[in-house]
Amino acid sequence: MANPLDTDAGSELFSSYEAELKLVQANLNQKLDQIPELSGEPRKAAVRQAEHALDEANELLDQMRIEKQNIPSSIRSKTNQRFRNFESDIDSSKRKLKSLSDDRKALFGNRYTDNPTTDDQLEQRQQLLSGTDRLDRSSQRLRDSHRIALETEDIGRNTLADLHTQREVIQHTRGGLLESEGYVDRSVKTLRGMARRMATNRVITVAIITVLVLLIIAVIYSKFH
Repeated sequence: MANPLDTDAGSELFSSYEAELKLVQANLNQKLDQIPELSGEPRKAAVRQAEHALDEANELLDQMRIEKQNIPSSIRSKTNQRFRNFESDIDSSKRKLKSLSDDRKALFGNRYTDNPTTDDQLEQRQQLLSGTDRLDRSSQRLRDSHRIALETEDIGRNTLADLHTQREVIQHTRGGLLESEGYVDRSVKTLRGMARRMATNRVITVAIITVLVLLIIAVIYSKFH
């Protein structure tokens, strides 16, 4: 059975991440709306800011994916629906950002051509290829982060299962110790009873011997007098 404190903490953390994600989404959507109106360096700067906001949104989604496992099952279905909506919105923003990033002419201005003939155009082409490589690396890091988050979630789930098993073993051992303690108490009581009976028997034996000795003395005395 899940600990109520854990489920409450999970709900609060999920709500906290959700509120933070809404702020990041608002910032991301604002950047996506600004990018089409820009070109050249301002556009590239806005694209980088949008990519940063998208990274933050994905990190928050990973945290929410982990925390929603701790939410009570009675409200988890609604939470899952909200989470799927967030995922869908972030995916849509990601596709929109990719489309805006692929608009190379807007990024580099009217000097951009597919067949560069000047040094400036060659430099712009190299910058584009470098930016594409960075975007690919960022995407790979995001995929790696997502994979690590899922692996961490599996490890956490397995750890909780192990702790539950260990708790049952400890409880079973404690029950055995309590039962053994009961046996020891009964044994001690039995030994004490036996000791009392032995002491009583010893007193009775001494009394009988004393009486016999007195009788013998009395008989001997009566013979000589």
